[in-house]
Amino acid sequence: MTRQPDGRIVVGVDGSPLSLAAVRWAARLAELTGSPLEAVTVWEFPCLLGEHGLVPPALDGFGPERHAARILDETLAAALSPAGAPVVRRHLKAGSPGPALTSAAEGAAVLVLGSRGRAAPPGAALGTVTHYCVHHAPCAVLVVR
Repeated sequence: MTRQPDGRIVVGVDGSPLSLAAVRWAARLAELTGSPLEAVTVWEFPCLLGEHGLVPPALDGFGPERHAARILDETLAAALSPAGAPVVRRHLKAGSPGPALTSAAEGAAVLVLGSRGRAAPPGAALGTVTHYCVHHAPCAVLVVR
């Protein structure tokens, strides 16, 4: 079931330099349009393929959700000036990044993404997550290069 558009601007945040640029674009767009701004960071629990299927590794205190929250907070702090920054709703979502971002964008006016994240090969025009979102998002997608 598709939600009615609610005017939100959703921005994907992974801590990469292009993600930082995407947050700045999204914040400016939110400021100009008076739209609510949501910043979304997606995290996955790392698993290894073991003899009995997928097994979570010993993480010795590392928490992927905590790490994702730190990336989100640090990126927003670096991208937004305290004076006049829009109110940003922060969301952490567990799962595969492409599907999680397109789900978060359900009903939004636009999904803003950097053209590629940390894992994309240097020459790639679009990273795999951005490519997925461009083809599957339920709303307009603004890609920041």
